Parts: sequence; C-alpha cells; structure tokens
Amino acid sequence: MAGNIDAFSSLERNEPANDAKPEALVPDARRPWPHRTAAALLITGPMIFLLAEFIAAAAWTDPPYSYTYHFISNLGVHGPSTLFGQQMYSPLAWVMNTGFFLFGITILAGVAVLRGLPGRHRWAALAPATLLAAGGVLLGMFPGSGEAMNDGTGDFHALGALAGFVGGNVLAIALGSMHRRVGLSLKLGRTLVTVGAIGLVSMVAYFADLISGANILVGLIERGAVHPFLLGLSCAGVALWQGCSRPSATG
Repeated sequence: MAGNIDAFSSLERNEPANDAKPEALVPDARRPWPHRTAAALLITGPMIFLLAEFIAAAAWTDPPYSYTYHFISNLGVHGPSTLFGQQMYSPLAWVMNTGFFLFGITILAGVAVLRGLPGRHRWAALAPATLLAAGGVLLGMFPGSGEAMNDGTGDFHALGALAGFVGGNVLAIALGSMHRRVGLSLKLGRTLVTVGAIGLVSMVAYFADLISGANILVGLIERGAVHPFLLGLSCAGVALWQGCSRPSATG
C-alpha cells in the first residue's frame, strides 16, 4: 500500500515513478545529430567534385572542353600541355584541383561520423573512404600533365586516380550492403551496390581503352567510373537527411 501511495504522489508531482533519468528513457534522442552531419557531408562531398568539374569545364572554351573526349584530369592542368594525344589548357585548373583535394576528405568525414556501423562494419566503410580521400589528395597535388609523365610525378597522379576509382566504388557497395545498419532503404541499398559495380566495370573498360591507345569515348567511360558512385553517395546523404527530419527519428 505504501508503495502505491508513493507512486501516486510521484504522478501528482509529474515525477518519474522510477529512478531512471529522462534522457535514459529516450536513448536515441541525440542520434539524429551525427546522422544529420553525416548526411550533409555525404551530400557535399560529391557536389564539390561535380561543381568544380562543371566550373573548370565551362572556362575551357578554346576549343570547348568535351565530357566525352577529354580526361577528367585535364581540367586540373593549366597547360598548355599534351598527353595521350590530348591538348590540355584549363584556365581554372586550380578550381578542379581544389575539388579533387576536398571531395574525398569530405566524404571520409561523413563516413567517420556515421552511426550504426560498429566493429568490422565500420572499418568496411572507413577503409574505402580513406582510400578515396587519399586518391583525391594525390590528384589535387599532382596534376596529370605531359610534363608530369617526364618528371615522375605522373605516377602519383595515376596512383591517385586508381585509389579514387576503387575507393569510391567499393564504398558505395559497402554502404549499400550494410543499408539496414546505416538507415537506408533496401531499394537504395541495391542502387548503391549497382552503381558501385557499374563504376568498377567502367574502370576496367577505361584502363583497357587507355592502354590500347584507342581512346574511344575515353572521357565518357572514365566518368562512368566516377559519376555513378558520386551520385549514389549523394542520394544516400539525402535519404539520411530525410530520415533525420521525420518525427520518429527525433524521439
């Protein structure tokens, strides 16, 4: 009887009937904030790359830059220079190189603050994200000019491109495979796996095209190894942001 009276008194005073703290009753109350930060970074990283690419390409007007013919790396070479039979002269090369440098680091930061990936699952996402970030830094620091092929720095650029291709596409596949832990839908998870697979196949086709010397639509094929995973990661960021905006996600 005494216990019932104490509980009734607690209700009258609007106090919890047990000793649990209010925040302990809603352990996920603060969870949306890291998710919102991760979402913003996963959206921003790909947009940095795509916007830098668009701005640098728009400034290249004589002759006009071609998304299907020219390499992406050409946009980071001020020039004039020549490599693989392509003339390079990018008036806003610094814009593309800044984009190279920042986009991977931004995506890595987004993956690093992402919740729901404990232990080996977390490293399965962080490892390719780190590879992507390292590749972007190398691309930004060592432009792929004809002179770079002669002085040895072209090797760093090529290594950065390979790291970016592999890291970005494997990251998309990893997040897609762990979609439930991340908080993504099955449909989006399958989409991420698909774009990652497309990117890896395009990467192989790109290197085959380059090594053979055919250079058939080489710019388009190279973008097939990059743009799909960029758009996929950006969509994942949008989905996470929308999930944080729902009443159920805010506790």
